[in-house]
Amino acid sequence: MVLHLQLPVAMVPVHLSTTEKSGRRPPIMSGAIRTGLIVVAAALVTVFVIAALLNPYEADGTARTMGTHVQIGLPPCTFQVMTGVPCPSCGLTTSVALLAHGDVRNSLRANAAGTVLALFWLALIPWCLISALVRRYVMVVSLERALLVAVIFFVGLLLVRWAIVLGVGWYDGKYF
Repeated sequence: MVLHLQLPVAMVPVHLSTTEKSGRRPPIMSGAIRTGLIVVAAALVTVFVIAALLNPYEADGTARTMGTHVQIGLPPCTFQVMTGVPCPSCGLTTSVALLAHGDVRNSLRANAAGTVLALFWLALIPWCLISALVRRYVMVVSLERALLVAVIFFVGLLLVRWAIVLGVGWYDGKYF
């Protein structure tokens, strides 16, 4: 006689990734996330409306390279006031305002990182709205990873641009 033991077996599904490799779609996002995406899109539209209302040009018509932010009540750059050297973000507002006026060349001159950031924001507006509409992140597997990559990229771009500005300023004898 053979004795058979039956052990209880639990059927637990293996965790399936939401990547394209698994063929599964990302989970449907909550209403709060959808609302957040719509708020982000609206905030970015507001940024571009304000940028379009700013005057990024001097009285003689030449494009500014910085200082446009004082038109919305912000103080001059404290770093530049104290050191005489522009900070990494000097020219960002001017760059976005120039881009909003369609002046890409001078936007790049004011702060190329600002131009790239503004173009990213312009692409982010429809992405937020489409993602909210379809209730899934479009073309993004992990929002956290995408945000981390974007922040690292733009901070790196700001610092590289700042190093170039400082190097050119040092070479021309403006700084240091």
